[in-house]
Amino acid sequence: MVARALATHPRLLLLDEPFAALDEITRQRLNEDLLVLWERERWTSLFVTHNVLEAVFLSQRVHVLSARPGRVAATFEIPFPYPRAAGLRAQPEFARLGGAISQALREASA
Repeated sequence: MVARALATHPRLLLLDEPFAALDEITRQRLNEDLLVLWERERWTSLFVTHNVLEAVFLSQRVHVLSARPGRVAATFEIPFPYPRAAGLRAQPEFARLGGAISQALREASA
């Protein structure tokens, strides 16, 4: 599905949990592949995910939505430069930011 969308060389790419059904290793590999493609093509993307660490790895900005009605409850700027390598996931700042976003999710759903 993603490959078909990318074949048209879009300027805007809307992705609603494209890797949700995958195992973690495959998901991480596809996240890395997606970033390589993004660096080459530079499309704008809206990527919806329930996986906080995936959001931190892929994004420049993460918006946390509240429960019904869904509104932006918090916004986080992601400070890591591109290109992003797999080793980023092991950095303390990556874990700290993931924890902060998870906390914002808990607060937004309370």
